[in-house]
Amino acid sequence: MSTPKSDHDTLWELIQGIRFGMLTHRHANGMLHAHPLTTQNQSLDEDARLYFFISRKSELAQRLQQDGNVNVSYADPGEDSYVSLSGQALVAEDQDKKEELWSPLARSWFPAGVHDPDLALLEVRVHHAEYWDVKESKMVQLFKMARAAITGELPRKLGEHKELHIS
Repeated sequence: MSTPKSDHDTLWELIQGIRFGMLTHRHANGMLHAHPLTTQNQSLDEDARLYFFISRKSELAQRLQQDGNVNVSYADPGEDSYVSLSGQALVAEDQDKKEELWSPLARSWFPAGVHDPDLALLEVRVHHAEYWDVKESKMVQLFKMARAAITGELPRKLGEHKELHIS
């Protein structure tokens, strides 16, 4: 008998192969503003924290010090999988974590390496998550949509939509 996956494990399974997340925050003008960021995690810790490297001098770093409420969205259109996360962001002063997460690709943005004074570690503590995930083939999806168009009924279940209980 297999043990059911926790919501925490389901979340990581959905996002682990997606390189970029779109982090949305409130801009100084009150409008929502999004940035593509590379998720640095190799796994999701028990506190459901995601990590990103950002410039300490960036508008993003400055705004998050005033309002840390964020959304991070992930999309894998090839797999018809979409995830939306809400949480609290902060710029963490954790050199050990920076060193743990550092990769040679990050040097493109921070040429002085893991000790670059402009390198800031953005930590997002996930409070809420939900996903939309379609497991059916494209042909089955097209068939269901065509049937709905002909009958005037909504398409029958096109995948799974679920809220995850993270914190």
